[in-house]
Amino acid sequence: MNTGQMFNPGMDAAREPASVPDTVLIPMRFVWPYGGRSVFLSGSFNRWSELLPMSPVEGCPTVFQIIWSIPPGYHQYKFCVDGEWRHDEHQPFISSEYGIVNTVLLATEPNFMHGINQGMPSGSNMDVDNEAFQRLFLTKLEGALQLFHVSNLVQISDGSLTEAAERISEADLQVSRHRVSVFLSTHTAYELLPESGKVVALDIDLPVKQAFHILYEQGISMAPLWDFSKARFVGVLSASDFILILRELGNHGSNLTEEELETHTISAWKEGKAYLNRQIDSHGKAFPRPLVYAGPNDNLKDVARKILHNEVATVPIIHSSSQDGSFPQLLHIASLSGILKCVCRYFRHCSSSLPILKLPICAIPVGTWVPKIGEPNRRPLAMLRPSASLSAALNLLVQAQVSSIPIVDDNDSLLDIYCRSDITALAKDKAYAHINLSEMTIHQALQLGQDSYSPYELRSQRCQMCLPSDTLHKVMERLANPGVRRLVIVEAGSKRVEGIVSLSDIFKFLLG
Repeated sequence: MNTGQMFNPGMDAAREPASVPDTVLIPMRFVWPYGGRSVFLSGSFNRWSELLPMSPVEGCPTVFQIIWSIPPGYHQYKFCVDGEWRHDEHQPFISSEYGIVNTVLLATEPNFMHGINQGMPSGSNMDVDNEAFQRLFLTKLEGALQLFHVSNLVQISDGSLTEAAERISEADLQVSRHRVSVFLSTHTAYELLPESGKVVALDIDLPVKQAFHILYEQGISMAPLWDFSKARFVGVLSASDFILILRELGNHGSNLTEEELETHTISAWKEGKAYLNRQIDSHGKAFPRPLVYAGPNDNLKDVARKILHNEVATVPIIHSSSQDGSFPQLLHIASLSGILKCVCRYFRHCSSSLPILKLPICAIPVGTWVPKIGEPNRRPLAMLRPSASLSAALNLLVQAQVSSIPIVDDNDSLLDIYCRSDITALAKDKAYAHINLSEMTIHQALQLGQDSYSPYELRSQRCQMCLPSDTLHKVMERLANPGVRRLVIVEAGSKRVEGIVSLSDIFKFLLG
């Protein structure tokens, strides 16, 4: 990285962190214990204008150190490791105009300095060289130096937490969002590709019935569409398409027949869907929605934004070695779950760098919650009884624009969940050919394709729960598991539904 891009030596001195005149200097030992070939130090104490070489500690080649005299005051610093700017995530750090930097506060009172050293962990990169410090003649500063300001703590006589202590602070929110944004912006979709696996694409001229069975047999809820005449991918067939198809065919009769599905090709359905959505050009010709996709070199932040902005569950990762996009190769199907897994893996061992991870989800604006008394304007949470018709569930999925519906008993306690992807179960034993959407109950629909289990037994992978008191970190770790796209928030003990939090909710919150 070009140091001139991050640190400009000619910056106005008024923008530097405050410090006292350099007549009083305190030797500090800065340590980088994480290895590297060449390590340098720079900070506000030298106006970010010089890279100070650090030396490996004898007998510890992965530990680099430097002793540098700096004036008392508040300072920011950073390490340049093998040409890349880094900060120590195990020491105090903030987000500033120079990116994420470590911080240190030095005073001239020996007692105060002794207190700092006692509070520091062994091996800290902010240790004062005490022997050299004692040789210095210290002059007492006029006035008091500003101490660290801890924005998120509330002192209480009985030592208990208050509601104020659990509220999210704007500073913590902005710092956390910045660090997630930096990570997503510097990692690409290529990192989502598994070492081995398969991807399924469908010929756009396949009959809908065959496509329906393929998705069910492959255990997937969507597939990119390939147009042989154009030699390119032109769209995606998803579970939402099958919901709309079954609703449309159901309007023409009580039963859905194989003949009706056989006469509809995917291409014909997409064209008809475009007319239904009024996607018509000036000549009255339908034009389908363009394919939303990403390349392997697109950063994860752009991929996540594409998913959120286009309100899709996944985007294909497509690579073409030609500038005109010919001969495209389908590499992977990217989802928010895969991206969240990367985020959790990256921050797992340095979760302290994201202050909001420790907060309970009930204390942050994420997810959809059941309205409380006195909140008439909050959007209601869609829930249904197991005796409700499958038609009602499909209509609600479309009209409420949600991907899942909690199925609850008369006390609103969670029994199961019906998702858009559950529509593919109707392909088992050609169930779609002999059902009536208005007569089949949700309970019956959920039984399709299932082996023997208790009628309202919660299936571990498809019906994940969490508590309002669970931390954001715990929720994110659960959502990063394969096959989990949302968590139902329930009351401890009763399992009464209090809300639902999805992958898209998490990313909308993290990305702001």
